[in-house]
Amino acid sequence: MSSRFARILTCFTLAAAVFTTASGVAAQENAKAPEKPAAASPQEPASKQPPAQDPAVEELRRRIDLLAAEVERLRSGEQREQQALTDQQRAVLGLGPAAASVYEKPSGVSFAGYGEVLFQRESGSDDSGRDVGASSSLDLLRAVLYTGYRFNEKFLFNSEVEWEHGGDEVSVEFAYLEYLAKPSLSVRAGMLLVPLGLVNEFHEPTVFIGTLRPETERRIIPSTWHENGAGIVGSAGRFSYRAYALNGMNAEGFTADGLRGGRQGGAEALVNDWAFAGRLDVAPIPGVFAGVGLYSGNSGQDQFASADVGTTIVELHGQAQVRGFDVRGVFAHAAVDDVAALNTALDLEGADSVGSSMNGGYAQIAYNVLSQTPSTVAVSPYYRFEQVNTQSSVPAGYAADPERDGRWHTLGVEVKPIGHIVLKADYQWISNKAQTGRDRFNVALGYSF
Repeated sequence: MSSRFARILTCFTLAAAVFTTASGVAAQENAKAPEKPAAASPQEPASKQPPAQDPAVEELRRRIDLLAAEVERLRSGEQREQQALTDQQRAVLGLGPAAASVYEKPSGVSFAGYGEVLFQRESGSDDSGRDVGASSSLDLLRAVLYTGYRFNEKFLFNSEVEWEHGGDEVSVEFAYLEYLAKPSLSVRAGMLLVPLGLVNEFHEPTVFIGTLRPETERRIIPSTWHENGAGIVGSAGRFSYRAYALNGMNAEGFTADGLRGGRQGGAEALVNDWAFAGRLDVAPIPGVFAGVGLYSGNSGQDQFASADVGTTIVELHGQAQVRGFDVRGVFAHAAVDDVAALNTALDLEGADSVGSSMNGGYAQIAYNVLSQTPSTVAVSPYYRFEQVNTQSSVPAGYAADPERDGRWHTLGVEVKPIGHIVLKADYQWISNKAQTGRDRFNVALGYSF
């Protein structure tokens, strides 16, 4: 029996008891009522003592007070059932504010979403000074709908459907069932976000800093990255964790530019090889957390003779949001086995080799200049430095392309008139060892609800 139904039943029980008691009191009063006395003479003094309280009347009053209190508890309890989750609770779930909407409902359908529009202007010359022609673009990057259904206090469904580039691409980012065994442990199954880094799970534009997602979390942690599988989500004190068994990647899509093409995305995914993905975080104080993420599994999917193409990604991440400051950082390392055999199978030669190892990392800082004022508007200048090399090492007989070893300096500002809307603008100085980098100016408008 649900707690809500039990409380309603209690109200009916108390109401019935009050009605019964009231009826009994009325009958007793009628039975005891004396004949109507003659009118008192004007000279007769009025009694100075208050009339004695009948025990039945007192019981009636007590029950009415109990009924009123229970109705109030029921009313206020229904209001409490839809309170928003805290940042800490959403971090444990591995979901952004909009994506976690279904967890805030007592039951029924939830509806949320987010979107991004991006303007870009690329420099007309590269690092070497060579004229390559300036270019500009304006793109509806994403329009996303979250839909979920809360069956009861134990079971729910959650999903994200994304339209990219004005609707040219449609994909399901995640879709899973979850069993909430207890407040600190749940089980998920379906299409899941791989729990690595700071962006892959928390990719709403009002959450990450910058007009564009960091390159480390595009090329080495290929956000947004989702695969089919099952696993657990939980917490213990200051620690939280997620651990999933997923279909492995498909090495046919690996390139000199990273692992992004190896995502299967849950679409008729090959599952001759499985993988493990997990993360462990610790939050010593509110607003601060750090942790480690691991992905490990074969990516050959029985397509390359004797090459299993073992793929491992290890990443370290941290974030601190204190007194208006927002400091974040990620370092990621990927290792790929059997690359020489994979290159042969994919007809890759010379500098086109897949990297045997890949490294990337970034550090960024932002400060809300209005954080110590009563204003609800946030204005946050930010800076990010990033370095990524998707060919840190290659097999013997192949060459690393200096263009794959790049650096990004990003300086910008974001303005949030309210928490659900953000306007960002930044300039990126982009360089690489081949001197082919092109600087760019970006403006993005994002929302979530």
